Amino acid sequence: VQFVESGGGLVQPGGSLRLSCAASGFTFSSYGMIWYRQAPGKERELVATISSAGGRTNYADSVKGRFTIFRINAKNTVYLQMNSLKPEDTAVYYCNAGGSRPSYPGSWGQGTQVTVSS
Repeated sequence: VQFVESGGGLVQPGGSLRLSCAASGFTFSSYGMIWYRQAPGKERELVATISSAGGRTNYADSVKGRFTIFRINAKNTVYLQMNSLKPEDTAVYYCNAGGSRPSYPGSWGQGTQVTVSS
C-alpha cells in the first residue's frame, strides 16, 4: 500500500491550492478516503473524508466551505481543493484510506507541505 501526496507549496492568505494523493496497492474504488493534516507541535487531525463512490463527503468545521474533497477512481487519486487559505491551514497534508480512521495506519506517505504566509 502506498500513498503519494503532491501539490503543496507556499501561498499567500486568501490563495488556493489543489492537493493530489495517488494511491496504490489496494482496491481504491472500494475504500473511502481521508485527508489529514499535521501542524508543527500538534497532533494529526482529520480534514475531510469522501465515500468510495464519491457521493458523500464530510469536513472538519475549520475548513467547511473553503475546502472540497473529490476523487477520480479511474486514476486511483483523491484531491483536496483548498480555497481562501488561512495561515492556520499551514501543515503537512496526508491522505489514507478509510472512513473516520485510517485503514492503513502503517502506510503513511511523505505528505505535502502547505505554507500559508504573506
